[in-house]
Formats: sequence, structure tokens, C-alpha cells
Amino acid sequence: MTIEFLDSARKQFEYYKSLGDKTFDQLDEADFFWQYNAESNSIAILVNHLTGNMLSRWTDFLSSDGEKSWRNRDQEFESALKTKEEVLKKWSLGWECLFTALDGINPDNFTTKIYIRNQEHSIIDAIHRQLPHYASHIGQIVFIGRMLKGSAWQSLSIPKGKSSEFNKAKFAKGKHLGHHTDDVV
Repeated sequence: MTIEFLDSARKQFEYYKSLGDKTFDQLDEADFFWQYNAESNSIAILVNHLTGNMLSRWTDFLSSDGEKSWRNRDQEFESALKTKEEVLKKWSLGWECLFTALDGINPDNFTTKIYIRNQEHSIIDAIHRQLPHYASHIGQIVFIGRMLKGSAWQSLSIPKGKSSEFNKAKFAKGKHLGHHTDDVV
């Protein structure tokens, strides 16, 4: 069960990362910094926040509190990143930290208690805490990208008006094993 849970969690994190990656592939440099208004977050700000959270939560995941003393969460919501290249480097840095931490979890340490802001969590609870947080911000990134690209937007899953065609192709293949998330968004 331990390995199965970790594999499932990793697949979910990989899936959400891929949604961000596929969105970024469609964006021009300026799109990363567009804000609806002064109070809203740009994609660059969302990436900066996600990375700050990931680095704090997943660095020394098994041995230190997930809210690191060096983290400055408020600064994550400032326009610190200035180029697409900086945004993509930050994005990769956060995910690398997360996946490295997941790779360090095994049946021998799976019962280790994790602390976030001095609150005890099981590893399962800590992962479940982060997964929807990241998914919600990645959903915001996708939404901003879709708004900016308009009719030039390339669907990340089932194109609008193509559900019946998609389902017909899926069901024509017969039942299959495995965990697939390629048909949601």
C-alpha cells in the first residue's frame, strides 16, 4: 500500500506539473506577467509562490518543519521574476525539490510524522495537503493562459465539443489497467 500510494501521488503531481508545462508552452513572454488588476496574481507570481511553498515544504521533508524559517511567503506574491526564463527555472526548481523528497520516502520511513507550522501530519496527510493546493494554483495558471490565448488556445485535454468523439475512441480500446488522468481538465 505504501508504494502504491506514493506512486499514485507522484502521478498526480506529475499530471498537474504537465498542465503547467503545456500552458507555458503556449505563452509569450509578456503573458507570464499579465495581471487582471493590481490585486490579482500573474502567472509569474503564482509560480514564485508555488516554488516558495514547494521548497519550504519538501526540503528536508522527513526531518524539519515544512514552514522553514528562511521562507518569506509575503515576498512570494511580489513581482520578483522578470523573464520567462526565470519563471521556468523557478518552476523546475520547485518540482525537482518535491520529486526528490517523494523519492526519499519508502516503507521504512513511511510512518514518520511530518510537521507543517508545528502541526503534526502523517505523510499521507502532508501529501494530501499539498496536492490540492498546487492543483488550485495550476488551475489558475491554466485559466489565465486560456483567457490570454483566446481562440489560439490549444486544449490540454478534451477539446470543446469533442467529448463524444473522445469517449468513443476511449471505449473502443476496451478496458485498461492503470491510473490515467489524461482525460480531465
